[in-house]
Amino acid sequence: MRARKRKTPAAGRTRRRTAATTAAVMAVSVMGAALLLTGCGDGQDTASVPEGWGTLKTRSLSVGYPKNDGYAEQPAAERAKSNAAVALQEKDGIRTGMVSVQLDFATGVSDAAGAAAAAGAGIGMNSTRRATEDVRLAGPDDAREAREARRIDYDFTADGQDDTPNVGTPMTGVLVAGVDSKGVPFVVRLNAVKDAVDAEDLDAFVESITVK
Repeated sequence: MRARKRKTPAAGRTRRRTAATTAAVMAVSVMGAALLLTGCGDGQDTASVPEGWGTLKTRSLSVGYPKNDGYAEQPAAERAKSNAAVALQEKDGIRTGMVSVQLDFATGVSDAAGAAAAAGAGIGMNSTRRATEDVRLAGPDDAREAREARRIDYDFTADGQDDTPNVGTPMTGVLVAGVDSKGVPFVVRLNAVKDAVDAEDLDAFVESITVK
């Protein structure tokens, strides 16, 4: 007599199908969660400000400054009228570092390229541009165009005026220029004695900007 082949019980096949289906559902759920997290980063409403930093707030934007390195916000009554906000680092009465925000600083400007051209023209003859690049700032989704800005890194020498370091002192700076959601041009700067602020902090400064 020929031996009959034993059939796999239906219940066993069902259990295997159920386990496979459950694993697939879990994998899809994990992928979906990852995509959601990625999406949140792309549409970030508020920029991340490093621990120990302070924040300057204006009607067009907010920006971080290295408070833990001795920078302090300048009272409105003491700052120049052209500045909407300022944070200063002072050592022995000398301004060794400065973060500033200027709003509506140029006319006929409607985009980041125009704002950067106007801001770049004010860097000065004693400066050297090191890099220029387009950056995307944090901000609400309804201000997508305003989140496009331009970054300029540069070096210059101090002129010794207004309590700045001695004439010829090597300095470094970075500026970010753009136009907010209401069409107001802005430029944000960080100037400091060269090597007092490293490349990582300059990047963190740019990444701390939230435009409105």
